[in-house]
Amino acid sequence: MLLRVAVHGVTVPWREAEGGRLPRSYSEHVVQRPLELRRLVKSYVHGAPNAVDGIDLAVEHGELFGLLGPNGAGKTTTVGIATTRVAPTAGTALVNGIDVVADPALAKASLGVVTQFNTLDRACTVRENLVFHCRFFGDSRHAAAHRADELLERFRLADRGDEMVTALSGGLAQRLQVARAIAHRPTIVFLDEPTAGLDPQSRLALWEVLEELRGDEGLTVVLTTHYIEEAERFCERVAIIDYGKILVCGTPTALKREHGDLAIATLGFTDLEAAREAVARLRALGAVDQEGATLRVRTADGAEAVPALVNAAGAQLRDLSLAEPSLENVFIALTGRELRE
Repeated sequence: MLLRVAVHGVTVPWREAEGGRLPRSYSEHVVQRPLELRRLVKSYVHGAPNAVDGIDLAVEHGELFGLLGPNGAGKTTTVGIATTRVAPTAGTALVNGIDVVADPALAKASLGVVTQFNTLDRACTVRENLVFHCRFFGDSRHAAAHRADELLERFRLADRGDEMVTALSGGLAQRLQVARAIAHRPTIVFLDEPTAGLDPQSRLALWEVLEELRGDEGLTVVLTTHYIEEAERFCERVAIIDYGKILVCGTPTALKREHGDLAIATLGFTDLEAAREAVARLRALGAVDQEGATLRVRTADGAEAVPALVNAAGAQLRDLSLAEPSLENVFIALTGRELRE
């Protein structure tokens, strides 16, 4: 018989056949971080570089954490290990203190996952996809139906409940995948490229729902994305991974400060001669590049340097624009500009 019990705030399935005792991994663990990776390694081909090469990582409760990296960097493999879909070669992955290799079924009960690809059951309606998911994780028929209706409202799919999932647009299907991933009330959800291929409106709608979930339920989110501006806007911390290793980890602000390029002020002058005359004055504020009547000055703090830039430029200044360092600058600086397969 499948029951559900709460252990240290995590609701997990437990079979009566286990003799009334909680599984060892639960009875021994105390409140843990939602995700801990310790010296994690994954090798697919003997002698070839590791897909994941000794990753150590900890994600805190309620955090929205981003994994960034070029194609083939190891992001999806790392998420695959954490969600029990890929077996590690070495190291340990813990979800809420549960070893995902030793107790994969128990780990799955406290995590949700949305993969890069649509995995909805196309033989079922929108509502049935949610109901059957809840039933799989031990909810009664009544509880599963109630939870499905609740999620349809929250994800703005209530008017689509009786439609087949094949009738949904890409944005609606992705919202349903996220709804299904959290239907069994996990404490952490993994989103692998959740907004890839979505139009701007669908991306915004999905982020609005995720923000609501984190605020209302304290959900922890681990995200992989190629949209670096999304990570910079929404993630509290990000890790940049390449060749299976974590290169840096921290808040977007800290990473931009520590690894980003300098701010770039672009100054346009009335004519070429005025730009030439301003070069010497502006060099005191930072490195100067000239292109015709336009000068670009790399300076440590763009916002604070603006008054000094205006004064040094003189009366022939026509316009001035400022580009502050971005997380994309950091990403390119650390991983390079070459194209990846």
